[in-house]
Amino acid sequence: MSRVGRLAIAIPEGVQIDIDPNNHVVVKGPKGSLEFTFHSEMTIAAEHNEISVTRPSDSLKHRALHGTTRALINNMVKGVTAGYTKILDIKGVGYRAAMKDAKKLMLNVGYSNPVELALPEGISVEIPSNTEIHIKGIDKQAVGEFAAVVRKVRAPEPYQGKGIRYRGEKVRHKEGKTAK
Repeated sequence: MSRVGRLAIAIPEGVQIDIDPNNHVVVKGPKGSLEFTFHSEMTIAAEHNEISVTRPSDSLKHRALHGTTRALINNMVKGVTAGYTKILDIKGVGYRAAMKDAKKLMLNVGYSNPVELALPEGISVEIPSNTEIHIKGIDKQAVGEFAAVVRKVRAPEPYQGKGIRYRGEKVRHKEGKTAK
C-alpha cells in the first residue's frame, strides 16, 4: 500500500465535495471552487467526513496513480480552505516590483525596459515592499507555475546573487576571477 495513498483526507467544516461516478471531483469551500477529473481506475469515496482513495491492483501504474490522486485531492481541499502562497524576494541594486492596473505585475530587474506579466485567472499578487512579492491563490499548481514564471524573468546569478528568488532559497555563490 502506498504510504501517501492509504491516508484518509479529513473534510473540514464548510467544505462540500461532489464525486461523480466517472471520478470528476468538485471541491467547494470558503475561498472558492476547484474541480478535476481523475483516472477512471481509481476508486474515490467520501464517507464520515473523510475521503479515501483505493486502487484496483498492485501494478506499477496503479501504485503511482494511488498516491498522486490522494495528494491532488488533499491539495484541492487545502486550497479552498486556506489557500496557497509563494513569497519571492528580489535582490539587486535598483531591482523592484510594482503592480500596474491591478492585473499586471511590473518588474524592473536590470533590463532596459520593465517586464510586464499579466496575472493568470485565480491568482492575486501583493507587494508589501518593492523587493517582496506574495503570489496567492487556491490552486497549488497555478500558484507555483506563476511563481516560476516570475522567477525566470531574472533568476539569481551565482556571482553576486542578484535576481529573483524564492523565500528561503539558497543560492550557491561562486568565486569571481582572481587577480594576477
